[in-house]
Amino acid sequence: MDINSTLEKLGKMRLQGFEKAYREITENAQQEKFTTDELIAHLVDAEFDDKYNKKLSRLVKQAKFKQQASLEQINYSHQRGLDKNYLLRLQNCDWIKKSRDLLITGSTGVGKSFIASALGFQACVHEFKVMYITANKLFDKLLLAKADGTYFKYIDAISRTQLFIIDDFGLKKLDSKQCTMMLDLIDDRHGRCSTIITSQLPVKSWYDCFVEPTIADAILDRLTNGSYRIDLQGESMRKFLRN
Repeated sequence: MDINSTLEKLGKMRLQGFEKAYREITENAQQEKFTTDELIAHLVDAEFDDKYNKKLSRLVKQAKFKQQASLEQINYSHQRGLDKNYLLRLQNCDWIKKSRDLLITGSTGVGKSFIASALGFQACVHEFKVMYITANKLFDKLLLAKADGTYFKYIDAISRTQLFIIDDFGLKKLDSKQCTMMLDLIDDRHGRCSTIITSQLPVKSWYDCFVEPTIADAILDRLTNGSYRIDLQGESMRKFLRN
C-alpha cells in the first residue's frame, strides 16, 4: 500500500483531520496498536474534531464579540445578584432552540457585556450563528443601510442569525426612524430566533427610550413576554480589578 498516495488523496479531499491523524500513526508506527474498528473510529474522530474546531473558529470570528469571554471565566465571588445555577441552566442553549430572548440589566461595569459575550460564545460552541453589536453602532448601520439601499438585506442577515446580541441599549433615546427600525428587527425575529439585550436601565424604564409610544408598546410586548432575565446589582467590577 502506498501511504504517501493515500495521504495525498486525503489532502485533495480536504480531509485534513483524517490526514493529520493518519500521518502521525504511520510515522510513529502505531498501526498495530489499533484494531481495525479502533483505527477507523480514531481517524473519523480526528476528522470530526478538525471540522468542528474550524467551524467554531469561523462562528466566533463572524460574531465579532467585543471581548473574549466564556462561562468558565465568570466571577461569582462579587455580590452582584448573579445566580450561578440560573446562568448554568442557560449554558445548554435550550432557550435559543426555543427562540426565547434574554434581557440583562445593571449599572455600568457590573459585567453585562461579559456575560452576554460568554453566552454568545457558548452558542457558538453549540454551533449557532451569533452576531454581536452595540446599540449605537447597530442604528448607525441601519441608517447607512437605509441610505444605500441595503436596509432589507441587512435586516434579513440579522433575521437569519440565531442569536443576536445588542449591547448597551438605552444610552440614547430612539427617534421615529430608529423606533421603526427596531420594530422591524424585533418583529422579524420574534418567535423565530433569540436576542440578548443588555442595558444600564431596568426593563421597566425601557418604554421611555422610544419617542413613539405605540411602537414602544409593540416592541416591549415582544421582548418582555417569555424572556429570561438577569438583573445585576452592586458596584462596578472594574473598581475591584484595579485594586
